[in-house]
Amino acid sequence: MHKFDPSHIDRLLRQERQDAIRPEQVLREAGLGEGGVFADVGCGPGFFTLPAAAIVGPSGRVWAIDTQPEMLDALKNRGIPANVTLVRSGEAKIPIEDRAADLALAAYVLHEAADTVAFLMEILRLLRPGGKLVIIDWKKQQEEHGPPEAERITEEEAAAFIASAGFKDVATSSMNASHYMITAVRPQD
Repeated sequence: MHKFDPSHIDRLLRQERQDAIRPEQVLREAGLGEGGVFADVGCGPGFFTLPAAAIVGPSGRVWAIDTQPEMLDALKNRGIPANVTLVRSGEAKIPIEDRAADLALAAYVLHEAADTVAFLMEILRLLRPGGKLVIIDWKKQQEEHGPPEAERITEEEAAAFIASAGFKDVATSSMNASHYMITAVRPQD
Protein backbone atom coordinates (compact mmCIF):
# COMPACT_ATOMS: atom_id res chain seq x y z
CA MET A 1 0.00 0.00 0.00
CA HIS A 2 1.34 3.40 -1.04
CA LYS A 3 1.70 6.02 1.69
CA PHE A 4 2.90 9.49 0.83
CA ASP A 5 6.49 10.06 1.94
CA PRO A 6 6.52 13.05 4.34
CA SER A 7 10.00 14.00 3.15
CA HIS A 8 8.30 15.28 -0.04
CA ILE A 9 5.83 17.63 1.67
CA ASP A 10 7.01 20.54 -0.47
CA ARG A 11 5.45 18.82 -3.51
CA LEU A 12 2.02 19.11 -1.89
CA LEU A 13 2.30 22.88 -1.56
CA ARG A 14 3.59 23.83 -5.02
CA GLN A 15 1.90 26.77 -6.73
CA GLU A 16 1.37 24.59 -9.82
CA ARG A 17 -0.73 22.23 -7.66
CA GLN A 18 -2.68 25.17 -6.21
CA ASP A 19 -3.47 26.39 -9.72
CA ALA A 20 -4.52 22.94 -10.97
CA ILE A 21 -6.75 21.99 -8.03
CA ARG A 22 -7.93 25.39 -6.66
CA PRO A 23 -8.71 24.22 -3.09
CA GLU A 24 -10.77 27.26 -2.09
CA GLN A 25 -13.02 26.90 -5.13
CA VAL A 26 -13.43 23.14 -4.52
CA LEU A 27 -14.48 23.76 -0.91
CA ARG A 28 -16.91 26.56 -1.74
CA GLU A 29 -18.50 24.53 -4.55
CA ALA A 30 -18.87 21.62 -2.11
CA GLY A 31 -20.96 23.88 0.11
CA LEU A 32 -18.50 25.02 2.77
CA GLY A 33 -19.38 28.45 4.07
CA GLU A 34 -19.13 30.87 6.97
CA GLY A 35 -19.67 29.14 10.31
CA GLY A 36 -19.30 25.62 8.89
CA VAL A 37 -17.61 22.68 10.57
CA PHE A 38 -15.14 20.93 8.29
CA ALA A 39 -13.18 17.69 8.73
CA ASP A 40 -10.07 17.47 6.55
CA VAL A 41 -9.33 13.73 6.78
CA GLY A 42 -5.75 13.16 5.68
CA CYS A 43 -4.99 16.87 5.85
CA GLY A 44 -1.28 16.61 5.09
CA PRO A 45 0.42 20.01 5.40
CA GLY A 46 -2.88 21.89 5.06
CA PHE A 47 -3.49 22.24 1.33
CA PHE A 48 -7.26 22.29 2.01
CA THR A 49 -7.15 23.02 5.76
CA LEU A 50 -5.97 26.61 5.57
CA PRO A 51 -8.38 27.67 2.79
CA ALA A 52 -11.19 25.98 4.78
CA ALA A 53 -10.24 27.94 7.91
CA ALA A 54 -10.53 31.19 5.96
CA ILE A 55 -13.89 30.16 4.47
CA VAL A 56 -15.56 29.11 7.75
CA GLY A 57 -14.17 32.14 9.58
CA PRO A 58 -13.95 32.64 13.34
CA SER A 59 -17.43 31.22 13.95
CA GLY A 60 -16.57 27.97 12.15
CA ARG A 61 -14.29 25.08 12.98
CA VAL A 62 -11.80 22.95 11.05
CA TRP A 63 -10.56 19.54 12.16
CA ALA A 64 -7.15 18.84 10.52
CA ILE A 65 -6.83 15.06 10.77
CA ASP A 66 -3.85 12.91 9.79
CA THR A 67 -2.25 9.60 10.72
CA GLN A 68 1.27 10.90 10.09
CA PRO A 69 2.68 13.21 12.79
CA GLU A 70 5.10 14.72 10.25
CA MET A 71 2.15 16.06 8.27
CA LEU A 72 0.56 17.65 11.33
CA ASP A 73 3.94 19.15 12.31
CA ALA A 74 4.32 20.63 8.81
CA LEU A 75 0.86 22.18 9.07
CA LYS A 76 1.58 23.53 12.55
CA ASN A 77 4.84 25.07 11.28
CA ARG A 78 2.91 26.91 8.56
CA GLY A 79 0.89 28.63 11.27
CA ILE A 80 -2.65 27.61 12.06
CA PRO A 81 -5.57 29.90 12.84
CA ALA A 82 -7.47 29.61 16.13
CA ASN A 83 -10.39 27.84 14.40
CA VAL A 84 -8.20 24.85 13.38
CA THR A 85 -7.71 21.83 15.66
CA LEU A 86 -4.97 19.32 14.81
CA VAL A 87 -5.99 15.68 15.32
CA ARG A 88 -3.64 12.68 15.19
CA SER A 89 -5.74 9.69 14.25
CA GLY A 90 -5.74 6.08 13.27
CA GLU A 91 -7.11 5.16 9.89
CA ALA A 92 -10.45 3.87 11.15
CA LYS A 93 -10.41 5.54 14.57
CA ILE A 94 -10.62 9.31 14.59
CA PRO A 95 -10.83 10.84 18.09
CA ILE A 96 -13.64 13.28 17.34
CA GLU A 97 -17.20 13.04 18.61
CA ASP A 98 -20.01 11.64 16.47
CA ARG A 99 -21.82 14.00 14.11
CA ALA A 100 -19.25 16.78 14.51
CA ALA A 101 -18.90 17.98 10.90
CA ASP A 102 -21.06 19.45 8.15
CA LEU A 103 -18.54 18.55 5.43
CA ALA A 104 -15.72 16.01 5.33
CA LEU A 105 -12.99 15.83 2.72
CA ALA A 106 -10.65 12.92 2.05
CA ALA A 107 -8.31 14.17 -0.66
CA TYR A 108 -5.74 11.81 -2.18
CA VAL A 109 -5.96 9.32 0.71
CA LEU A 110 -8.66 6.80 -0.24
CA HIS A 111 -6.13 4.70 -2.17
CA GLU A 112 -3.95 4.58 0.98
CA ALA A 113 -6.61 3.04 3.26
CA ALA A 114 -5.93 -0.52 4.39
CA ASP A 115 -9.67 -1.13 4.92
CA THR A 116 -11.44 1.32 2.65
CA VAL A 117 -14.98 0.66 3.90
CA ALA A 118 -13.97 0.91 7.59
CA PHE A 119 -12.18 4.20 6.82
CA LEU A 120 -15.29 5.57 5.09
CA MET A 121 -17.59 4.37 7.89
CA GLU A 122 -15.47 6.35 10.34
CA ILE A 123 -15.93 9.47 8.22
CA LEU A 124 -19.68 8.73 8.07
CA ARG A 125 -19.69 8.69 11.89
CA LEU A 126 -18.10 12.16 11.98
CA LEU A 127 -20.75 13.72 9.74
CA ARG A 128 -24.05 15.14 10.88
CA PRO A 129 -27.15 13.67 9.21
CA GLY A 130 -27.31 15.32 5.80
CA GLY A 131 -23.58 16.10 5.99
CA LYS A 132 -21.54 15.85 2.82
CA LEU A 133 -18.49 13.77 1.93
CA VAL A 134 -16.06 14.82 -0.79
CA ILE A 135 -13.46 12.35 -2.05
CA ILE A 136 -10.71 13.44 -4.42
CA ASP A 137 -8.28 10.86 -5.70
CA TRP A 138 -6.09 9.77 -8.58
CA LYS A 139 -7.58 8.25 -11.71
CA LYS A 140 -6.41 4.68 -12.27
CA GLN A 141 -3.82 5.32 -14.97
CA GLN A 142 -0.07 5.41 -15.34
CA GLU A 143 1.39 8.87 -14.71
CA GLU A 144 4.68 10.49 -13.86
CA HIS A 145 3.20 11.88 -10.61
CA GLY A 146 1.15 10.27 -7.87
CA PRO A 147 0.93 6.72 -6.60
CA PRO A 148 1.63 3.69 -8.80
CA GLU A 149 -1.27 2.76 -11.08
CA ALA A 150 -1.66 -0.62 -9.37
CA GLU A 151 -2.44 1.11 -6.06
CA ARG A 152 -5.01 3.54 -7.44
CA ILE A 153 -8.77 2.94 -7.17
CA THR A 154 -11.13 3.53 -10.09
CA GLU A 155 -14.04 5.95 -9.68
CA GLU A 156 -16.44 3.01 -9.90
CA GLU A 157 -14.62 1.05 -7.16
CA ALA A 158 -14.47 4.14 -4.94
CA ALA A 159 -18.18 4.86 -5.45
CA ALA A 160 -19.02 1.25 -4.52
CA PHE A 161 -16.94 1.51 -1.32
CA ILE A 162 -18.69 4.79 -0.42
CA ALA A 163 -22.13 3.26 -0.92
CA SER A 164 -21.11 0.16 1.09
CA ALA A 165 -20.08 2.43 3.97
CA GLY A 166 -23.65 3.78 4.17
CA PHE A 167 -23.56 7.00 2.16
CA LYS A 168 -26.28 7.93 -0.34
CA ASP A 169 -26.49 10.20 -3.38
CA VAL A 170 -23.04 9.09 -4.56
CA ALA A 171 -21.99 11.14 -7.60
CA THR A 172 -18.71 10.97 -9.53
CA SER A 173 -17.08 13.57 -11.74
CA SER A 174 -13.74 14.24 -13.40
CA MET A 175 -11.75 17.13 -11.91
CA ASN A 176 -8.97 17.11 -14.50
CA ALA A 177 -6.84 14.67 -16.50
CA SER A 178 -5.40 13.09 -13.33
CA HIS A 179 -8.06 13.35 -10.62
CA TYR A 180 -11.69 12.47 -9.97
CA MET A 181 -14.11 13.78 -7.36
CA ILE A 182 -16.91 11.88 -5.67
CA THR A 183 -19.56 13.46 -3.47
CA ALA A 184 -21.99 11.68 -1.19
CA VAL A 185 -24.31 12.43 1.71
CA ARG A 186 -24.81 10.93 5.15
CA PRO A 187 -28.45 9.84 5.27
CA GLN A 188 -30.88 11.48 7.66
CA ASP A 189 -31.70 9.30 10.66
